[in-house]
Amino acid sequence: MTAVDVFVGNYTLIDSELFGLWLNGYSAQDAALFLQKSGVLQKADVSMEIVYSDIQDQYRLFFGLEKLLQSPPKLIDQQIYQMDTDMQRQVIERYYQFDSVVVREILGRKLSSRNRKDMDDVSEKTRIPIRSCRRQFDNLKRVFKTVEEMMGSLVENIKTHYLLSEDLARQYAAIVFIANNRFETGKKKLSHLSFEDFVFCANQMITNWSYSSVECTVHADMDVDLDRGFLHDLRELKMISEKEVLDEHKGQVISHLKPSLTKKSRQVLEESFKNNSKAIINIACGLNHSKDVRDIFVDLVEKVTEPCMSAGLSGSDMEAFLNAYKDTIVRMDVFRLQPHMLAVWDRYMKTLKLCVLQIYHT
Repeated sequence: MTAVDVFVGNYTLIDSELFGLWLNGYSAQDAALFLQKSGVLQKADVSMEIVYSDIQDQYRLFFGLEKLLQSPPKLIDQQIYQMDTDMQRQVIERYYQFDSVVVREILGRKLSSRNRKDMDDVSEKTRIPIRSCRRQFDNLKRVFKTVEEMMGSLVENIKTHYLLSEDLARQYAAIVFIANNRFETGKKKLSHLSFEDFVFCANQMITNWSYSSVECTVHADMDVDLDRGFLHDLRELKMISEKEVLDEHKGQVISHLKPSLTKKSRQVLEESFKNNSKAIINIACGLNHSKDVRDIFVDLVEKVTEPCMSAGLSGSDMEAFLNAYKDTIVRMDVFRLQPHMLAVWDRYMKTLKLCVLQIYHT
């Protein structure tokens, strides 16, 4: 009798290309046609029937994995689909990745079942298949519902509960923050702003304006909400709009800018200083009201960036102005006697400056 060695394994093999097609919303039939057009069948010298059968097997695997992917720690703990840790992480990361153009359309909308119906319009506008748009919407909604009430860092909570990379978790954190604070992002005035613009600004606000900011005196340790005490303190910046203070501040700023800007740019900034300063201060004072918080991006564009761009100021001009506007305030007696307000001013301006420069698309 001949001895035969038999090895039986159940290691799960995932076709990376097919997984990508499935994530992108292709049906099994569409995926087969895609592979046929790409010339894969001719290179492999296999029939369409064999390829389609293999695709169906892979799709059954993907749909089985999807139930676990909706709660990634379950995928790590289960024993049905045998995968090494790197493969598990890759599958999770890819499942939760999204198209910026799709999320830009979703951004600012309430993550509700009713708005999920609008994914048909999003799909038509972005030319991303409807299944993929729905998956991305459902992922955003799921992450939001999981972390919106949690204490601690948004990024760390998302990494813990969804096992995502730092970069992807930070993007989800920004989306959650925008949704929770109901920031207006859909108005026509904001159509030129990209998803990346909003993510950058939201993460700056999380770092400096939320309860988890190092400057926050209330130990709420919650990224998702703005620090109400800080927003209340911002109302005291109204004194910067008083004529004597405004004139002194203007003189300090223009003097500071002389070595670095052209005469034309300085003249523009000198003529527009009052309006620019009042816009920046009014935004600060208004953040104590929910509606003004929601409209912060609209206000930044309408009251700060658009007027300065119309006046012909470049991005470098704007950066020089904002640096001077922020830094020269420390020389003024009105602030020198109030160290607490200097801290409030610095906390406000370092974030406002970064946000304005990010959205300053000349």
